[in-house]
Amino acid sequence: MARFRQKIIYINMQFQSTLKYAEYLDNQDPLYSLKNKFYFPSSNPIYFCGHSLGLQPKQTYDYVKDELNAWEELGVEGHLNGKSPWLDYHSYLSENMSKIVGANTSEVVVMNSLTTNLHLLMISFFKPSKQKFKILIDTPSFPSDKYAVQSQLKLHGLNPLEDLIEISTFQDNKCISNKDMLNQIETNLDNVAMMLISGVNYYTGQFYDLKSISDLAKKHNCMIGLDLAHAAGNVQLELNNWDIDFAAWCGYKYLNGGPGAPSGVFVNERYHSSNLNRLEGWWGHDKETRFSPPNLFNPIKSAEAWQLSNPPILSMAALRSSIELFDTVGMDTLRKRSELLTSYMEDMIHSINNRNINIITPSDSDDRGSQLSLAIHSDEKNIELFLKNKNIICDFRKPNVIRVASCAFYNSYKDIYNFVQVLKEL
Repeated sequence: MARFRQKIIYINMQFQSTLKYAEYLDNQDPLYSLKNKFYFPSSNPIYFCGHSLGLQPKQTYDYVKDELNAWEELGVEGHLNGKSPWLDYHSYLSENMSKIVGANTSEVVVMNSLTTNLHLLMISFFKPSKQKFKILIDTPSFPSDKYAVQSQLKLHGLNPLEDLIEISTFQDNKCISNKDMLNQIETNLDNVAMMLISGVNYYTGQFYDLKSISDLAKKHNCMIGLDLAHAAGNVQLELNNWDIDFAAWCGYKYLNGGPGAPSGVFVNERYHSSNLNRLEGWWGHDKETRFSPPNLFNPIKSAEAWQLSNPPILSMAALRSSIELFDTVGMDTLRKRSELLTSYMEDMIHSINNRNINIITPSDSDDRGSQLSLAIHSDEKNIELFLKNKNIICDFRKPNVIRVASCAFYNSYKDIYNFVQVLKEL
């Protein structure tokens, strides 16, 4: 596949809410053909659910088949022989994954699932003291994040109701500004030992000012961790430059790694030789003595030290196929296309002037990813069923929000145009 490093051309043409204009934009788009590298469901829907489960890259089948063949032909010897020996399979993903999140290769490892990894990381980075013992999160937060931090507080004998601080980022049916969010955070940091913040909020689609949040954390001697489930593969991240302490993300949303795809982990390089507490397993042990182990754990001097067990090869193969596609196209290029698609969707929704629809996601491209969250004020229709019957796949969140995400890999301007024509009926 040719590399798409060219600059996306902004169309010097006045916005028009017509099918002809949408088709014109698609015809001028150098990345339009990327959609041909993905499988669409058999019903051929308008698919705007990459924030929940990304579509399957066509090359995934060959990547997984390679490992099935290696298992068939080599058996246990596949760990050391074959096209991609399994012993170091996780390392085949690290470099490309690190580019997606703005990290050094040694700071990233793929393993386990997202909430599992958050727990493993918080064992290391949540270190309560008499003076600083609380955890701060953004809200609305994904339920699993809240359950995870509450259980970490309980593990330390703390009160999950009193010692959890929730910063509200959605008030009066709209997102607060990043400036107001920072003000809220700073006024609540006196007793906070650790923050766990979403990169992009799952409900509203807001992209937080993570560099400024990290700066506040450092100013107040507080650990900063990120849940990047809705950010990785969606927005450009600079975890190392922003001096984030730790982060984790899933592989099945914008990263298109398939259902239950393994999670990514970031651990800042300054902790690679530290004596942080950690739950330990043999796959995080020094590789030279892993198979003839001494009595005590000797960690790998990288994020790999947080590994516990052998990697799941078949699911990693599926994720690897997508991650390599990201590297081919380039995260910067994908982000530019994403911004154009999302801005077009926003303009199209405004053009129909439907008072029953309110976009709650920030309008500034710097403050959002590809997701637009739409509050639907209509009691006449079952919104979720209505859209499904129109062959549109997105998702519904109570009480009245649909989350719509155009994926830079496989969605088009025509997809957006057709979707908005359906919105006229609400």
